[in-house]
Formats: sequence, C-alpha cells, structure tokens
Amino acid sequence: MEFAVHVVVCTDTTPGWSAPRPIDAHQIVFVRRGGFRVRSDGERLTADPSLGYLLIPGRDHRVSHPMGGDACTTITVGDRLWHEVTQGRPVRAGVPVDGRLELAHRLLLRGADPEPLVRALELVAAVPASHGRPELAALAREAVLSGVPDASDLVRLARTLGVSPGHLSRTFHAHCGMTFSRYRNRVRVSGALARIEQGETDLARLAAELGFADQAHLARTVRRETGRPPGRIRDLFTGPVRQASLPQASGVAVRTSAWAAGMLPRRPAW
Repeated sequence: MEFAVHVVVCTDTTPGWSAPRPIDAHQIVFVRRGGFRVRSDGERLTADPSLGYLLIPGRDHRVSHPMGGDACTTITVGDRLWHEVTQGRPVRAGVPVDGRLELAHRLLLRGADPEPLVRALELVAAVPASHGRPELAALAREAVLSGVPDASDLVRLARTLGVSPGHLSRTFHAHCGMTFSRYRNRVRVSGALARIEQGETDLARLAAELGFADQAHLARTVRRETGRPPGRIRDLFTGPVRQASLPQASGVAVRTSAWAAGMLPRRPAW
C-alpha cells in the first residue's frame, strides 16, 4: 500500500497566520494533542482530535497556533491510492474523526492493521456543505479545547459568545456533526487515549482529572466512543514501538514508523 505514517510535534505558539507552505503530496493530518487553526484555499477550520484535515498539492495552506503547541499523526498518501479512493471527486479540508478512528491512527505507529487508513480516506471523498456560521462552531470548539470555564455548559458558553443556546446548539451540530455535549466527551476521551498511551494505569485518577463522574463513567464513555474498554486499549498500547527517529528542525519533530519507511519520502506536514 502506497503510504507512510509520521508523528509530527510542533512547538510553534504563534497566533498569527503562517506564510503559505508548499504541499507536494496528499496528506491526512490527525491531531493527537492540542489544536490549531488551518486555512486552505479560503476554507478555515480548527483542527483538533475530533477534526483532522487534508493537505492537497496546489492548495494555499496556512496555519495558526493560538492554543499553543500540538502533536499529530500525518499520513502521506501516494497519488495512485488517493485517486483510487476519491475517484477524482473534490474534497473538503475537514476530516471528521470519531473515537474509533482516533484509536486507529494512534495504533498505526505500533504496526497495527492499516485498514482503518483506507476507511479514513473513504470518509473524505464527499462531505456535504453545512449552513450557519462556521466561525461560531470553531469558537465553541476552541473554548472547550482551551479549558475556558464557561465551555463546561452550553448555556453559559452561548451567553459568552453572544448568541442564544438554541442557535449555538444547531450551528455546532451542523458543522461538527455531533452535539456540544458529545463533543466535550470526545475531547475527554481523546485525553484519556493520550494518557493511556503514555502508560497511565490508574483509571480512577484519570477519570477524576478529566472530569468524568467516576471510573465507571470513564469506561462507558471510552467504550462507546472507541468500541473498546480502557483495559483493552491499554493492552493494545503495550509492547515495543517500531519506529525511526528524525531530528527536530524549525520547531517540528518528526517520528516515522519503521514499517512504512521507504514507501514514500519522509517529510513533515509543515
């Protein structure tokens, strides 16, 4: 299969837009930690664990990091595979990422079955347009990601953003594909996946720190979002990681999976 997988860690905290960055290969970027803004040919989005994005050769691509640094899984896709999956159809920049897909891209660097990659490509082929204010949905997502206190409640956040709760709820669902409360759970589950991947074993402490009611609430939510309980996910993350390391340059560190190395040139996403 014609693709390569990298982990890209960016330490940039610049809130302004970057200069245009040339893209010479199709890439899918999945966020592992943090979030940032992306502008691609006039389309703007906030990338976070629930929304990845596409890098398309020939498109103007700029990024902004008002929320600090971040880490991503970047999948470079060869032209033949890309055209087979998309069949030449136009694609939008945003890629919806549910809990199952997030777990899958985190496991790719451990030599897991790459089949979820193909399913991810199929998701990007034809995303319908949404109505309403995309910037309002983006501001709400960024408030959750940044830990703004009012973001713990839809009514309070709507008041802060100067809109009605009903309008915020409808707009958020139209652009994010899920309710506001479901999104907050997605962010917490993403935090749980990251901590478990890093070796966390105390699920009760993890539940308390991430804002779940208790360990049982954590377990139910993680299983609903990913299809697996936390204990099984911990087992999947154990064992050696087959990868090669590349040096850090210009605020970006790239770690390439050894089993994919050589299929395509190694390159950072930005």
